[in-house]
Amino acid sequence: MSTTTAGLLFLALLVVALAVVHVPLGDYMYRVYSSEKHWRAERFVYRLIGANPKSEQSWAGYARSVLAFSAVSIVFLFLLQLVQGKLPLHLHDPATPMTASLAWNTAVSFVTNTNWQAYSGESTQGHLVQMAGLAVQNFVSAAVGMAVAVAFVRGFVRKRTGELGNFWVDLVRGTLRILLPISVVGAVVLVAGGVIQNFHLNDQVVTTLAGSQQTITGGPVASQEVIKLLGTNGGGFYNANSAHPFENASTWTNWVEIFLLLVIGFSLPRTFGRLVGNTRQGYAIAAVMGTIAAISVTVMMLVQLQHHGTVPNAVGAANEGVEQRFGVADSAIFADATTLTSTGAVDSTHDSYTSLGGLITMFNMQLGEVAPGGTGSGLYGILVLAVITVFVAGLMVGRTPEYLGKKITPREIKFAASYFLVTPLIVLLGTAIAMALPQERAQMANAGPHGLAEVLYAFTSAANNNGSAFAGLSANTTWYNTALGLAMAFGRFLPMILLLALAGSLARQGTTPESLGTLPTHKPQFVGLVVGVTIILVALTFLPALALGPLAEGIH
Repeated sequence: MSTTTAGLLFLALLVVALAVVHVPLGDYMYRVYSSEKHWRAERFVYRLIGANPKSEQSWAGYARSVLAFSAVSIVFLFLLQLVQGKLPLHLHDPATPMTASLAWNTAVSFVTNTNWQAYSGESTQGHLVQMAGLAVQNFVSAAVGMAVAVAFVRGFVRKRTGELGNFWVDLVRGTLRILLPISVVGAVVLVAGGVIQNFHLNDQVVTTLAGSQQTITGGPVASQEVIKLLGTNGGGFYNANSAHPFENASTWTNWVEIFLLLVIGFSLPRTFGRLVGNTRQGYAIAAVMGTIAAISVTVMMLVQLQHHGTVPNAVGAANEGVEQRFGVADSAIFADATTLTSTGAVDSTHDSYTSLGGLITMFNMQLGEVAPGGTGSGLYGILVLAVITVFVAGLMVGRTPEYLGKKITPREIKFAASYFLVTPLIVLLGTAIAMALPQERAQMANAGPHGLAEVLYAFTSAANNNGSAFAGLSANTTWYNTALGLAMAFGRFLPMILLLALAGSLARQGTTPESLGTLPTHKPQFVGLVVGVTIILVALTFLPALALGPLAEGIH
């Protein structure tokens, strides 16, 4: 079987599996967030944190809860890393010292669902930090994204009220009822496939076939691996991330891992359709996500399998940076999926991709990671783009735009436009400042267009809460740790605040009945409009920067 054929079969099985679970998982998540019953374990958590599950919050109260929870999480994880040397299960001689700037960067990274790592996991973080700090944030940061997405959908559903639900209830339910059960099953599957799960530190010395001594670092890997993918987090236990055999043992575990990082994102449109009482709306959003993903993965596989671009000059050089257990096609699918979502996990080196392949990974993130995007964040991102689309369509026909029975007035479009503009502003401003500073430019491993691409990729990844990187940039400096940490924080929380404000504005409206002039938002015409608006807006925003980076490299 040829590489192309095997890759297409791998992709086809993935699409079929996602289609099979779309309805049952989407319906289950709908029941989770709409149920009025609380589990006993949930009631215990509410008493522990002092939350009243029967109370509801305005958009401002919801936003304050998100920010307060995240701030406490950042402080806790920051301090935990700095004192880990005095705690059990720590590394005796970490290769990378845990400085204050690195601890800040890592704490913000995991709390914002970015999981950018300016260090090697197996030689820097002890097992207690990995389990009680990083893995915990993998769960709750994903649950925060889903909670905000559900609160935003309630803005469309509710009428003449300022209430969007209860953040603490949504957070706890998402963690205990969705992420935790799937993670337990997924961890068992990965262990069966060869992913390790133990408490060995870096003191396991073995003798190789060549007679040399080699240190093998173990750890609770499978339990962290599954949630890093399911929650679209991406932080690896090992520096090689999902290319490491202890994290990703074979071709079929590679398939399972890609499935995990896509499954919630592609099922949430069904949840959205059920919450708004119209499943056709959910299918339309799923179609938008699927169309963008299909275009992206087609181009990615084409340029990687035919090795177009300046990186490969020799025949077959697109294998550079690719783990041979997986091959070029499967690695291209992983790279595409991890940047179309906010996962950032890698099973190959994106820095070694062709110039056009590297461009696609960046463009996927610059789209806002909406196909299907991060856990929760992908759904609310594509819904904001849908709001912008109906506004543009309304201007074209001279009518007040409407979406799901709510008028999109100048107030709503200001929130939506601001949401869209925040991330590009952070990316381009951060890249410009880094390129203007000689010392920060010196951290690039390459000069010219590829060096610019390394910096552009870093800020694109941070601001969009992805976490992957072009490996050539040495980012563990005080300046980059601070700047990228700020990019991650602003890129996560400013859009959330604007989104919740938009939801509150929508919830205060009544319902506008459909008329002959209402744009149908469940038909192929609307799907095409959203896809077009999404691609055009991003292309117009980032094309100059991309032209100086990967595009210039491609024609050099």
